Amino acid sequence: MTTLAAWPYPRWVAHRGAGKLAPENTLVAFRMGATYGYRMFECDAKLSQDGVLFLMHDTDLKRTTNGTGTGSDRTMGELAQFDAGAWHSRSFAGEPLPTLEALARWCIANHLHLNVEIKPTPGQEELTGKATGELMQRLWPRDAVPPLFTSFKPDSLRGARASAPHIPRGLLVDKFADGTGEADTRIALELGCVAMVLNHALWSAELVERVHAAGMRCSSYTVNDEWEARRLIDIGTDSIITDRVDLFSPAS
Repeated sequence: MTTLAAWPYPRWVAHRGAGKLAPENTLVAFRMGATYGYRMFECDAKLSQDGVLFLMHDTDLKRTTNGTGTGSDRTMGELAQFDAGAWHSRSFAGEPLPTLEALARWCIANHLHLNVEIKPTPGQEELTGKATGELMQRLWPRDAVPPLFTSFKPDSLRGARASAPHIPRGLLVDKFADGTGEADTRIALELGCVAMVLNHALWSAELVERVHAAGMRCSSYTVNDEWEARRLIDIGTDSIITDRVDLFSPAS
């Protein structure tokens, strides 16, 4: 059995900053998550047309900004002009789309942990992973706990590994390729991952044991119910990503 390496991250991770309480992937959301005591944050990173990493989940701008079309077709200068807060509520109107660099610098200044989900626009998988690795290698202090890179796209993790091999990686999985998770576990190991980050419903005690035996940690998204959080803790998972920063104490 492989020995598990130390896990330097908190159990609780705030999804896209503060879950549903503030407009996702904006700096105001991350600041709000911090006011609830969260010390680790998950964000989504994409590449702009001019090669700048910015925070947005969707390929299209429509849901979370007042723009339209594919975000990666715009320069960062254009993206910065969009309103990324008004869709959520009037109190956040005018909140801009931030760069990943701005979020990383805020985390570094406040000694916070960061989980960067590499969320490439289709066709930019490896390029986005490589750019994310290059940015974090340049910014993140070598004597601090490194960020965690995660992605549903193996090519994005390969790109990140090529440019920043020392920064740990985790494979995101929403549905098992083979029904058991064995194929996904093999992919994660081939990518040198330190964790598997699964749709929370996929975890069982047996799977947790198997993933731990393979030398990886077990993380879950997106957990918003107390009973499910308790189940995941009881079966031995290591990390929980949640929208409910107002419900779960990160000290628990």
